[in-house]
Amino acid sequence: MYLTEEHDMIRKTVRDFAEREIKPVAQELDEKAEFSIPLTKRMGELGFFGLRTPHEYGGLDMDTLAYVIAVEELARIDSSQAATLAAHISLGIGPIMNFGTGEQKQKYLPMLSTGDALWAFGLTEPDAGSDSRATKTNARLEDDHWIINGSKIFITNGASAINKGATVQVVSGEQNGQKEFSTILVDADTPGFKRVPMHGKMMWRASDTSQLFFDDCRVPASNLLGKRGEGSHIMLSTLDSGRLAIGAMGLGLAQGAFELALAYAKSRKQFGKPIAQFQVNAFKLADMATKIELARNLLYKGAWLKSNNLPYAKEAAMAKLYCSEIAREVADEAVQLHGGYGLMKDYDIERFYRDQRLLQIGEGTSEIQRMVISRYIGCFE
Repeated sequence: MYLTEEHDMIRKTVRDFAEREIKPVAQELDEKAEFSIPLTKRMGELGFFGLRTPHEYGGLDMDTLAYVIAVEELARIDSSQAATLAAHISLGIGPIMNFGTGEQKQKYLPMLSTGDALWAFGLTEPDAGSDSRATKTNARLEDDHWIINGSKIFITNGASAINKGATVQVVSGEQNGQKEFSTILVDADTPGFKRVPMHGKMMWRASDTSQLFFDDCRVPASNLLGKRGEGSHIMLSTLDSGRLAIGAMGLGLAQGAFELALAYAKSRKQFGKPIAQFQVNAFKLADMATKIELARNLLYKGAWLKSNNLPYAKEAAMAKLYCSEIAREVADEAVQLHGGYGLMKDYDIERFYRDQRLLQIGEGTSEIQRMVISRYIGCFE
């Protein structure tokens, strides 16, 4: 209903790239927990990082649905590479594109749309996750500079060699006895700004996850993103958009897990016939296919609404919730169909099963999505 020739072209381009260049190395990168700069730059060369950036800044200026399809197709093969793209566009480029001044856009967007530079989104802290207002990282204005102190954790794209900085939520003062939140653009080479990779992850092992530390970082006052005191609004509206990308990751992972399960079930024989022909397994696969199609329709509706400047926050929360939960269900059933082989690292489904687990946690837990949805449907009126 919503798809155009442009959307079909994006799907084909990303799928071909993922099959040809990511799939052969995905298992090795996961095993080594290695972030791939070459793959990231290749995605840049193909225009993936500029999908949503306006033409005037060197981007392709495509709609949200095209972006969602790109993330979906990457996640169908490898969630780590999908996470790199999704976090950079939704959380890195998004806030600057939507709230930046003309000067800020001109400085950052051309660079961030090439794949040669990544940008991070500094919201989560050791004591501030679902409760973003528990932020402790603070900034004070002094001699036309913001002096920032504090730390962030679980930040995607924050510590690789091609990271160029982060958008950071800080406590910038008080308003009527309440914390005042602002967002500030912090360049990677700012003195006192330290970026540390996080290791030992169960999932997304080939993506870059980091901690950020700020020790009297002096940032020009002109690096304030949006107006002072609008930090929470900027961050939360950014998360609304990001939920569509996480939904796309869930959808793509579910599709990939289903395809692995179907292929295995058609080739594996027991009692003289393929296990796909046993009704219990055929029905599992039928249910998986149905759930994926439902998830796709819900997600694409949310993306279409956003592309057409219509209210979409409720649908984004629903899509994030449902696609994440379906990724869990499909990956679990896919492992079951693989039997003992599904528990071995030689089989891609083992990686898919691990990678899906973050989807119910990152960018708003499933519990938080249910809170958001319950407010939209009037439970607290």
